[in-house]
Amino acid sequence: MFVYLLPNTNSFASYVHYKRIANVLITAFLLYFLVRKTLQQTRTQLSLNSSIENWKFVLEGPGDGVWDWDLETNQVIRSVRWKEMFGYSEQMLDTDLENAQKLIHPEDLELARQNINDFISGKMSVLTSEFRLLCFDGSWRWVLSRGMLFSSALGGKPIRVIGTHTDITARKLSEEKYFQLANYDQITQLPNRALFLDRFALDIKRSKRLRQSITLMYLDLDKFKEVNDTLGHLIGNQLLKEVGERLSSCVRVTDTVARVGGDEFTIVLNNLDAEFTAELTAEALLFKLAQPFQLGNDKVFITGSIGISTYPEDGTDVEVLLSNADQAMYAAKLLGRNRYNYFTASLQEVATKRMHLVNDLRSALQKNEFKLYYQPIVDLITGDVHKAEALIRWIHPVRGMVSPVDFIPLAESTGLIIDIGNWVFEEAAQQAAMWREVRPTFQISINKSPVQFKGGIKHTGWLDYLATLGLPGNSIVIEITEGLLLDAKTDVINQLNEYREAGIQIAIDDFGTGYSSLAYLRKFEMDYLKIDQSFTNNICSSPSDLALCEVIILMAHKLGMKVIAEGIETQEQLNLLVLSGCDYGQGYLFSKPIPAKDFELKFKVLTDMEIS
Repeated sequence: MFVYLLPNTNSFASYVHYKRIANVLITAFLLYFLVRKTLQQTRTQLSLNSSIENWKFVLEGPGDGVWDWDLETNQVIRSVRWKEMFGYSEQMLDTDLENAQKLIHPEDLELARQNINDFISGKMSVLTSEFRLLCFDGSWRWVLSRGMLFSSALGGKPIRVIGTHTDITARKLSEEKYFQLANYDQITQLPNRALFLDRFALDIKRSKRLRQSITLMYLDLDKFKEVNDTLGHLIGNQLLKEVGERLSSCVRVTDTVARVGGDEFTIVLNNLDAEFTAELTAEALLFKLAQPFQLGNDKVFITGSIGISTYPEDGTDVEVLLSNADQAMYAAKLLGRNRYNYFTASLQEVATKRMHLVNDLRSALQKNEFKLYYQPIVDLITGDVHKAEALIRWIHPVRGMVSPVDFIPLAESTGLIIDIGNWVFEEAAQQAAMWREVRPTFQISINKSPVQFKGGIKHTGWLDYLATLGLPGNSIVIEITEGLLLDAKTDVINQLNEYREAGIQIAIDDFGTGYSSLAYLRKFEMDYLKIDQSFTNNICSSPSDLALCEVIILMAHKLGMKVIAEGIETQEQLNLLVLSGCDYGQGYLFSKPIPAKDFELKFKVLTDMEIS
């Protein structure tokens, strides 16, 4: 090539000279760039190391524990503060990654691994992960793990992750407590109504997708209030807790048992089969409840009534299914309690009529559809009539006469009984004022519902109204039930005391049908005991009922009370009560409840009746 390029060999020596000069220049130029690149890489690495150290210093400041994970060696180094937080010394901890991951709670490990992998691969811009770490003393503490990724200067390969662990145990406990309060019943620890509705809605969505059925049971404890009244709320709460445990033991893990009200529970049964049917489950639930509960020194017997609705046959909406199961439960109670009942179309009709009745009841007072009827209370010694019981009647424009048995419970459940009760009192007081002009000692009895004694309801207005009419307190007798005395809270006691101070007399209605207690009769000064008609009706044919009536009369007299026998229908019943020393009587033998005008016409006839 040289011969071809340089045919003149005399120039070869000059060429070699210039070539040497060119080689030196090229070599020098390459060395310059190589040294410059090396210096740049060194400065970058020093800067990276300085950044890491500076960042670690900043992280140590807030008091969080710092960790440093070398991705190339898989070694994890922890700061002094980290070790103090979790109770470890230097010798107790291995630095390899596998042992570091063993400190993470097994339930949280998979998610923690996923978070760190997503962060290193770039799927997460910021490392944020929450999990539990094992402390030296064996306890677990929740931590918030945050980290920063450092890459190599050449190629940008991730080489280290440095981060912090912040103790968030207190926050987690607070969140868990709030979740428990918001979603679980604090007595039974079962899901509450909110969580039940949420789960039930999810069950419906899943069953719709899988074309499966769901059975909803609505269970209400029978006469639970009587347990609370007699044994107190602490025992009542203990009973509810044990009821929840028994109900849960009758279902599968995939089913839901919830407490949705005072003594109301729901059970959601998913994907039933031939071995686990709704009927078998309902029977098991009733059998479990019927077994005695040993609550401290008390043995309690209680039963339940169950209503059943089915998705999708009885509805596809949560509220519809719940309402239908509630109606079926109500029907089970009417059938005698301690049983289960399926929802049917006829129950829907009954519920619709009940709803319409409630709607009509709301406007009945404004439309003057209520009337007071009066039934005489006769002095069995003299035959005199100077007392009467005021009984409300609803004259519906379409339905006609609506029985109090049908509308009084509705009025109590809706709170309408407050306004209706005030109307009854005012009407009866006005009537008493008119009749006392003819007979100054005349007295009218009115019934007062336990709902009307609830706290926060103004009751002094009755006394003020009597004052405006110029009536003394003894023109009115207020009739209450035994159950009210058994649950006599401060509000009840205060009201009864105010009535007595004002001269209003108190009578215990339907005595003997509830949880009678001599202690309560001694504690509260009552004026009258009213023997329930269920005893009066049978005194001629049942020696035991007659004996009970005699005992009640004797006991009342010993306690300074008068006795009124209800439901007297025959002369024979009247004679036996007179012989037993009963003071007063009322019933169809004397008169059925009648309007005030008819009562006035019959007044003299009753006072002249001969008592044999």
